[in-house]
Amino acid sequence: MLTYLSKVLLGALMLLCACMPSYAQKQGGTLRMYIWDNPPSTSIHEEATVSTTVPFMPVFSNLVLYDQHKPLNTADTIKPELATSWSWDDTKTKLTFKLREGVKWHDGKPFTAKDVVCTMDLLQGKAKDRFRKNPRRIWWRNLKQVTANGDHEVTFELARPQPAFVAFFATGYNPVYPCHVPAAEMRTKPVGTGPFKFVSFKSNESVILQKNPDYWKKGHPYLDGIEFRVISNRSTRILSFVAGDLDMTFALDLTPPLVADILSQAPKAHCEIPPTNNSINLIVNRDRPPFDNERLRQALALALDRQAFNTIIYQGKTKIGGIMMAPPEGNWGMPPEVVAKLPGYGGTVEANRADARKIMESLGYTAANPLKIKVSTRSVPLYRDPAVILVDQLKSIHVDAELDIVDASIWFGKVARGDYTVGLNATAGAIDDPDIQLYENYSCGSERNYTKYCNKEVDALTDKQSREFDPEKRKKVVWEIEALLAKDVARPIIFQGIAGLCWHPHVKNFTLHRNSIYNNWRFDDIWLDR
Repeated sequence: MLTYLSKVLLGALMLLCACMPSYAQKQGGTLRMYIWDNPPSTSIHEEATVSTTVPFMPVFSNLVLYDQHKPLNTADTIKPELATSWSWDDTKTKLTFKLREGVKWHDGKPFTAKDVVCTMDLLQGKAKDRFRKNPRRIWWRNLKQVTANGDHEVTFELARPQPAFVAFFATGYNPVYPCHVPAAEMRTKPVGTGPFKFVSFKSNESVILQKNPDYWKKGHPYLDGIEFRVISNRSTRILSFVAGDLDMTFALDLTPPLVADILSQAPKAHCEIPPTNNSINLIVNRDRPPFDNERLRQALALALDRQAFNTIIYQGKTKIGGIMMAPPEGNWGMPPEVVAKLPGYGGTVEANRADARKIMESLGYTAANPLKIKVSTRSVPLYRDPAVILVDQLKSIHVDAELDIVDASIWFGKVARGDYTVGLNATAGAIDDPDIQLYENYSCGSERNYTKYCNKEVDALTDKQSREFDPEKRKKVVWEIEALLAKDVARPIIFQGIAGLCWHPHVKNFTLHRNSIYNNWRFDDIWLDR
């Protein structure tokens, strides 16, 4: 029998257990992923590839971040990180963030508002230190100045209202960097405030991260570390996942047939094939003869059989669209009936190619005297597979194309310099917002405007939509811009991508985002249940 004291103690224990939360999370373990190519550097701000964002996003923190467990990134899913709150003034041109106190950089130095100012000075090219590459500098063209109000508050002053501005800070592409670490060092040994500390980056081999015991989010991360292995051969990395040697695959890597193959061998794996806000597109160097001739660029665009790309690679599951991500996941994209009216999208493939051949023949190119070119593309399957199809399709309009496979680590630098003639490219949006896509890829002078397209009318319309608060009015302007870009053959969109990602069931609490590939890799609340 229980004594009176035993009953009292037992009752107290039961009450305590009832009041305590139930924690399913498990501490410890190392998450193992692969990267499909060698990251060009460890500096997120200087790169334009998911190969850098995925492995190094866990090292950093943002002012704000999209909720890691809401599949769609929207204004309502932006959550505090280094900022605890934010507010606009009455003019909608001054945005003030209140900052978290007690945060430390991985080297022990305190995080302050000064670090935010230094990061923005680097991004705007105002600092004495310099980024080697600055692919998203154009994002900040409307930013006049950034002011630290003491150690724990910072204000951004804009030249005009810009409704999308807060969202810029919520993508994995926009971490805060430390003032005291030079930009050159951030390219090889990054220092952040994130859940994981950088350990090593061995070129063409691995990226190793370990748990940050001083992470500002108490009790996190659950993992002891993350190991990213660089595996360039897709068959090898898929086999490694199926065998259980890897816990998760990589963004953008898997087509529907490959996902089906994985599930046939590892039926307990969890796989999703969402849209990616990533388009496959044709880039043509307008400054390099003979493609300084507008009619020749039009002929290339008319040669495209978009549905063939879709059918051959993706079993018909992608969408034929414009620049902006297609609905329902995309807020700004055009429905199919509107897309069909864009220049170059209507008519039959054969009729379009007949028109293209007339252009080519008027310029002196025939089956006996084809135009010989190189089609450059990045050395990963996402690019290489459609590039093979493009080369074959161009034969139908008297173009004899040779495939030029470019090492992934130098691809973006190469096309940014204009060191190509014709290319097959993939362009992913950091967020589903016209400001990101239009300024970054089509504005005069943008580093990521790889075709050097420049149209002052498009620039003026881009500014017009950027300041518009009414979503429906803004959408009409965006669609007007889409029509102009298609007419000008600025960067013909071939199709909008989907991609599979798989993880084993022992990987817990991971949510795959459905309208960006850049924003859900913080990994601070993922755990392993082996």
